[in-house]
Amino acid sequence: MSAKKSGSRGGLYIVLISVHGLIRGREPELGRDADTGGQVTYVVELARALAALPDVWRVDLLTRQIFDAKVGTDYAQPVEAISENANIVRIPFGPRRYLRKETLWPYLDCFVDNTLKHFRSVGRLPDLIHTHYADAGYVGAHLSSLLGVPLMHTGHSLGRVKRERLREKGLDDQAIESRYNIGRRVEAEEAVLAAANLVLASTRQEVEEQYAMYEHYRPERMFVNPPGTDIERFHPPQRGERFDDLQAMLSRFLANPKKPIVLAISRPDERKNITSLVRAFGENRRLREMSNLVIVAGTRHDIVNMDKGSREVLNDVLLLIDYYDLYGQVAYPKHVDSEDVPRVYRLAASTRGVFINPALTEPFGLTLIEAASSGLPIVATHDGGPQDIVHFCKNGELIDPLDIPRMGEVLVEMLSDRERWKKLSDNGVKGARQYFSWRGHAENYVSHIKKLIGPRRSGRSTAELWRRLPFNDRALISDIDNTLIGDRASLRELLSVLKAHRDKVSFGVATGRRVELTLEALREWSVPVPDVMITSVGTEIYYGPNLTPDKGWAQHIDYRWEPERLRQLLDELPGLDLQPQVDQRRFKVSYFVDVGRAPPMDEIRGLLRKHDLYANVIFSHNAFLDLLPERATKGHAVRYFASKWGIPIEHVMVAGDSGNDEDMLRGSTLGVVVGNHSGELDHLRRYKRVFFAGRSYAGGIVEAFKHYDFLGRCNLPERSRREGDRNED
Repeated sequence: MSAKKSGSRGGLYIVLISVHGLIRGREPELGRDADTGGQVTYVVELARALAALPDVWRVDLLTRQIFDAKVGTDYAQPVEAISENANIVRIPFGPRRYLRKETLWPYLDCFVDNTLKHFRSVGRLPDLIHTHYADAGYVGAHLSSLLGVPLMHTGHSLGRVKRERLREKGLDDQAIESRYNIGRRVEAEEAVLAAANLVLASTRQEVEEQYAMYEHYRPERMFVNPPGTDIERFHPPQRGERFDDLQAMLSRFLANPKKPIVLAISRPDERKNITSLVRAFGENRRLREMSNLVIVAGTRHDIVNMDKGSREVLNDVLLLIDYYDLYGQVAYPKHVDSEDVPRVYRLAASTRGVFINPALTEPFGLTLIEAASSGLPIVATHDGGPQDIVHFCKNGELIDPLDIPRMGEVLVEMLSDRERWKKLSDNGVKGARQYFSWRGHAENYVSHIKKLIGPRRSGRSTAELWRRLPFNDRALISDIDNTLIGDRASLRELLSVLKAHRDKVSFGVATGRRVELTLEALREWSVPVPDVMITSVGTEIYYGPNLTPDKGWAQHIDYRWEPERLRQLLDELPGLDLQPQVDQRRFKVSYFVDVGRAPPMDEIRGLLRKHDLYANVIFSHNAFLDLLPERATKGHAVRYFASKWGIPIEHVMVAGDSGNDEDMLRGSTLGVVVGNHSGELDHLRRYKRVFFAGRSYAGGIVEAFKHYDFLGRCNLPERSRREGDRNED
């Protein structure tokens, strides 16, 4: 038994992310809608193939958890084992019901946050994050930046390419944007191409033509690894093999079911160009005479209840069948079990038929590889993956998917020449086994990963220390001025303690300073970059040495935030002068206050209420006024940070010295007020979870470590009834 099989964690931990599909390990519902196509099969089979390698400890395929009776209960299962070391892990985010991928963009930051909790439950960061499609790329780029984990991306289909193909079909830009949200998608693709360490493509054409359309095209980061196929499931028909059940199903549609089958398998999506195939069949009399057309376009129960795109495609197909009077010549079954798909290929091969993929663009061509393995010659679009498949397998012909007459002619030529058909069939079987097996795909994949991550480093850099953030079970968050800094000897003492316990304690600061001034102060006092920085009075959160912004926090506090209206109102008040632009932030409007002329703060708060404006009004040092979103304070930011990274709030120690630290000192945190504090905090002495230290500056924090046994069992003082009633957070 290998080390991997015996439970060793020394092997690779690989995380695949495919956000939008209805993904499950058995009987995937391919073609149910535009989001459940070949990518679903690819990511599931990739997870299995990688997990079977001896160098891999675990593979998790992360997708969306869905609670929706219309799609079934399988997609609500939190974890589904699909092989010994591979799992589908469903992450909850956004509405519970199933949504098309174009509508998921507003919720993706929640996917990031909940994925962090999953990594904590595993107890290990992945060695690689591999994202599939643009929305997963957005998630993966953020996770990679947060955790310092290498990122690999596969686009599957690209927004810029799709937009050009849809324009060729006659759609205008407004219609394309409205239906497909292409602008958001292209923006995400540019971002993930900039962030990715590697980009895995299926074909050379993808690299040289499709990705080259992007500003962040970096060919040196790309490698081609054709997708695999399960050659045990997909093979030529065997002597004596019978297909009575499938033939009975097709005989409902076909007048002469024994004629050669022109087979198409795809989801009913406009990009798959099924309608052009029906036109090519309908307009070529000889093709109609010599063959039947069989279209397996996913699963449907009632076309009326399908999503708009699928509904329109299928309606067009039915109208074309009627227009060309193709009854008895075209089969379009409502449902073919995924387990029966290999037999459908073999049935078509047994009739000496042909497989066709007329898609406008085809990044993969997985169905083409399956058809080749099954002994079916292929006709396919000249765009994308089919170029390499035909190059390697020499088993078919490429066509312009918009040249309808030529499409019909090529099919006739291939069906008419029995000797050529046999040669193409044999070539396809041989080529698929030689070039497109899952084992070969997975081994090539892992060899590139190993080059990327290099040998495991034994030392711990600052970045590696920060990457332990998801697994530390407690955190220290300190104000900077007059708390963390002010006395160099006690600061060195504190930093020495933190360094000795870095495997347990995360370190952060919370300050009114903007991030640039925060870094300046930390450098001046020789403080390493913290794991987390809460800056600009709690309106901004940054992580680690790369200063990765927390986009989820920004989205959270944007609620009812109207800075332009706030400025318009307050600019008219006496005694308030807007601070310089450098001190204004996206979520902070700041004024100098002349207390002799300005209205009292209560009056300003009343004025905001009168004008239906919502903001936290922070008045400090009798001279400064900050307006923040109502959800944004240092205390709220501390609690958000703890929740996001799975640290119990009772294990978060917060330290401060003045009134603007009060909201993070109160509640369930372990509060520390340093000895040199301002008198405005004295009223907190009645709270048992607020410790007033005798030592000043950082020395007070070191003293509090002992008081709370923070580095040991982390004692939690009992709160009084009054304190608990008033300060539960």
